[in-house]
Amino acid sequence: MNGLMKDKIVVVMGVANERSIAWGIAKSLHREGARLIFTYRKERSLEKLNALLSQEGIEALLKVQCDVLDDHSIRSAFQAIGERVNVIHGLVHSVAFAEKEELQGEYLETSREGYLLAQNSSAYSLVAIAREAKKLMLDGGSIVTQSYLGAERVVKNYNVMGVAKAALEASVRYLAEDLGKYGIRVNAISSGPIKTLSAKGVSGFNDIFRTIEERAPLRRNIDQDEVGDATLFLLSNLSRGITGEVIHVDAGYHILGI
Repeated sequence: MNGLMKDKIVVVMGVANERSIAWGIAKSLHREGARLIFTYRKERSLEKLNALLSQEGIEALLKVQCDVLDDHSIRSAFQAIGERVNVIHGLVHSVAFAEKEELQGEYLETSREGYLLAQNSSAYSLVAIAREAKKLMLDGGSIVTQSYLGAERVVKNYNVMGVAKAALEASVRYLAEDLGKYGIRVNAISSGPIKTLSAKGVSGFNDIFRTIEERAPLRRNIDQDEVGDATLFLLSNLSRGITGEVIHVDAGYHILGI
C-alpha cells in the first residue's frame, strides 16, 4: 500500500458483484488507504457486497441503502452518511439501468418508458447524488462517474444507453462548472467493454469484445483493475488540476477512425 488515499473517505455506488467496475474501483481505493462507504440498492445486493468485503478483507465504514431512482432514498442515504462521518472526499458513481429489450434492434423503436428509465438512472442520478454529496464535501474533493464510447459513437445495440451516457458526459461538464467554486472536481472514465452483469444485457456484446481485441492499438481488452486505477487517479490529489474531463481507458480503441 502506497497510501495515496490514506484516510480519505470515499462513497462507492454500484457494486453488484465481483465483476462490477465499482468493485475494481473499491479494491484500488482500499489498496491506497481510502476509508470506504458503500451504497446498495436491495438486500440481495447487500448480501453479495458483504461476501465480497469479507473475501477481500475490506472493512467498510458504512453500508447504506440507496435507490438512485428515488430522491427521498438519496437524501436519506446521505443523511445517514453525514451522521457517520463529518466529511467525504470522494464519490464513485457507477450506476446505470436499462431494460434488456431496449438494448437490441433499432434505437428508433425505443419506448418512452425505456428512454426515461435510462436517463433517470444513468444521467440524472449523478445530478441528484452530486447535490447531496456537495453538502458533505466540505474540503472539496472529487466525483467520478463511468461512461462508454457509445456516448460518442453509434455502437450497435447500445441504443438508449448510449444516449443516456451522452447526457451523463454533458452533465459532468455542467456539474464541473457548478461545483468547481467549492473545490469539487467532476470527471468521467469512458472504459472499454468489460464483462459486467449489465454488459450481458447488450445484444452482441461478445462481438464487441472480440473487435476490441483485434483492432485496438494495444490489441487487447481492458479489465476492471485498470479502470479502478484510472478512477483512483481522478479521485486522488494527483489529478487536482483536472475537471470536466472524460478519460478513455479502452486500450486506445476510441482513437480509431473506422
